[in-house]
Amino acid sequence: MIRVLLVDDHEMVRMGLSAYLSTQPDMSVVGQASNGVEGVEKALALSPDVVLMDLVMEKMDGIEATAAITKERPSSRIIVLTSFIDDEKVYPVIEAGAFSYLLKTSSAIEIADAIRSASAGTPVVEAKVTNKMMDRMRNGKPKHLHDDLTPREREVLELVGEGKSNQEIAEYLFIGIKTVKTHVSHILQKLELEDRTQMAVYAHRFGLAK
Repeated sequence: MIRVLLVDDHEMVRMGLSAYLSTQPDMSVVGQASNGVEGVEKALALSPDVVLMDLVMEKMDGIEATAAITKERPSSRIIVLTSFIDDEKVYPVIEAGAFSYLLKTSSAIEIADAIRSASAGTPVVEAKVTNKMMDRMRNGKPKHLHDDLTPREREVLELVGEGKSNQEIAEYLFIGIKTVKTHVSHILQKLELEDRTQMAVYAHRFGLAK
């Protein structure tokens, strides 16, 4: 029986994964955690064979949690399950000890199969992540995602990082609010982010906001 620990800050994600994995005859969900700190504590207490690890969480992110678990319990295989494939997350978490890397667009069957593979000692890496790693090997360190933003999109990202609303951005840049919303949508897509909060965090992480 493969013992699985779920670490994700979205309750619905944990519930959905737990419900499906519990139907698998060779798996048992031994615990759930809503942040990295709790994930490390439960990993050490419950001794899971496989940990499904989100990356962006409060208190301690998935990279730090992966490093902590790998250090204290190296026998637990950590599968990153995330929406992000930007370089600042992929490479650090792999260096921290992640065994496999999947996107949340993966099907339930693919996740279950990845758990089985990890338990058997075979890593599974999302194709998009593999391509990134190959590009890095061929071309050296890849550029940042925000390098593909237009000058106007960079301005909007900076202002979002400063906490300005769409209306405030429209007034500051002398453009329509609909145009601002379009820029925000394009930025989210290009940076592979989910919402404005993540945009603001991204802007500060890379020094793009004052």
